[in-house]
Amino acid sequence: METPNTLSPLHKIQNQIELTAKLYGRLPNEVKLLAVTKNQPIDRIIPLVKQGQSLFGENRTQEAETKWPGLKDAYNFFNLHLIGHLQTNKVKQAVALFDAIQTLDSVKLAHKLFIEEQRQQKKLEYYIQINIGREPQKSGVLPEDFADFYKTLLSEVTLNVTGLMCIPPQDKNPAPYFEEMANIAKRSGLAHLSMGMSDDYETAIQYGATMVRLGRALFS
Repeated sequence: METPNTLSPLHKIQNQIELTAKLYGRLPNEVKLLAVTKNQPIDRIIPLVKQGQSLFGENRTQEAETKWPGLKDAYNFFNLHLIGHLQTNKVKQAVALFDAIQTLDSVKLAHKLFIEEQRQQKKLEYYIQINIGREPQKSGVLPEDFADFYKTLLSEVTLNVTGLMCIPPQDKNPAPYFEEMANIAKRSGLAHLSMGMSDDYETAIQYGATMVRLGRALFS
């Protein structure tokens, strides 16, 4: 049996997520932990699986293809999310491999995903990526363009869009960006907010994150 001093990194983080949720008046089960396995080999992922973690995220379709088909065959209870930019020429592979895509950011991409879902007879879950810091080097829909983008999306394709995702500027206080994300989600009626990483996930929980994406905190 694990004691507080011998908890695994996974269980320490799970405990901290629960404590933080309670601190801000939220239910512990409102916040899910997505384990980011970018650049992590299979032998470092399996221990998390054996501890009960089933929600994982990868940044690149090509890397995910080398790891997850075998893991899914062996364990058969994963929910795998794409959390990196999706190029339109990788849509076929992404729809086949992932259960959710958190980086929907253009109508063109949405159309390709919709067509590919029909071809594969598969339905995914989608999050719209918001470029909340308005950073030119990052993907995502600008906050001021979101309302029109979402309206167009709903009128042109039928995708299961359930939430929003963001990566705030690295060198700034994330709180105002998370607060803005929460406001956008509230206005649009989207229930899920994927925001917060190893350095700022507690702040993200304060502002309504329903999923935090942690890699370094789990594997360092």
